[in-house]
Formats: sequence, C-alpha cells, structure tokens
Amino acid sequence: MSEITYDYMEEYIRGLISDRDGILNEIENFARENGVPIVQKETGVFLEFMTSMKKPKRILELGTAIGFSSILMYQAAGTEPEIVTIERDERMIELANVNLNKFNLSEKIKIEEGDCLEVLEKLTEPFDLIFMDAGKGHYNHFLPHCLRLLKEDGIIVADNVLFRGMVASQDLVKRRKITIVKRMRTYLELVTQDKDLITSVIPMGDGIAVTKRR
Repeated sequence: MSEITYDYMEEYIRGLISDRDGILNEIENFARENGVPIVQKETGVFLEFMTSMKKPKRILELGTAIGFSSILMYQAAGTEPEIVTIERDERMIELANVNLNKFNLSEKIKIEEGDCLEVLEKLTEPFDLIFMDAGKGHYNHFLPHCLRLLKEDGIIVADNVLFRGMVASQDLVKRRKITIVKRMRTYLELVTQDKDLITSVIPMGDGIAVTKRR
C-alpha cells in the first residue's frame, strides 16, 4: 500500500473503480506486471477528472513512461489537445510510441527525448495543464519553468508529492530517500507558501498537489 491513507480506505476506493476496456486495460496490466511506474488507479481517474474539467488545448507532461497518462488526458480533454511529454528512457519511449500508434495519437502527442530540466529550458509556448510525474527529487527545480510555461489560468497537477508517506512523516523516511524527501518538502513549501499561488494537497494515491495562480 501507499502509506498515504489507511489500507482499507485505499482498497475500498480502488474497488469502486471499474477496470478499463480494451487497449488501455492491456497497457495498464503490462505496466503493473513489469514494474513500469504509471499513475495509480485512483490518480488516473483524478487526472481524467481534472482534464475533463479544464478542457485544455495544450498539455505538458513530465514523465512519459509508456504513454498511459498521456492517452488518458487526451481522451478526457474532449478538445483533441496537443500534448508534449518528456521522457529520457529510450526503452520507455519505444514502448510509448507503440502505444500511441495503437490510438493513432502519434501526431497529437509529441515525445521530447531528454532530461526534463534541459527540455523545459527550451520550451517557450504556454500550456493550459501541466502534469508533473518525473524526477521526484527535482520538482522544486522544475517549478520555475512550469510557472513560466503555465497560462494565466492554467493548472499544475503534481503526482507523488507525499512519496510513500515519507514527506509527511519522518518516521517513515528511509536513509537512501532523504534527499528526495527534503526536495519534495521544498516543493510543497514553495507552492503552498507563495501568496500568488493556491495549492491543494490531496492524500490520494501517492499524494497529489494541484496548483494554480490566484
């Protein structure tokens, strides 16, 4: 379990979510069976919910993995959005391209290969929605670029912000994860204490933070 909520709550909430149909279900199962880090079931539904409400025309994703969340957001948006997603792992990019082709989305979802920070520095066009799901120890470094690229009424959704509960409880922190935990705490302090931003931290999945300008 995630250490974010009580096990019985997590099991109950996930039990309310129906399995996905067709190819998306196959992609999700592949990820679970092969240890590929994709969004948890409840986080995926939340991401769909936020995307369907925002109806973005342009989406930026940090962390493609095998393309699962990009496809979810594209389908949920209802606007045939342009999606830019960043991934540095060549094997993940290969698998993601296969999955995007299954949905004929290769023209709509563009994978930028490389380090997130380096790619972010080169981007200039604004986005309506930014989904942060890569390099957990670097969210605080990504933030200035994300705010620069975020439209005035845009939204940032950051996943894994409670990181297995370690961010919220020192008792859970593992020695080898200390740096990630410290940096994630810095990220949450930045987005919650900035008077120009409003952020809601949600104890769902591995922790989600939703940020927008006031």
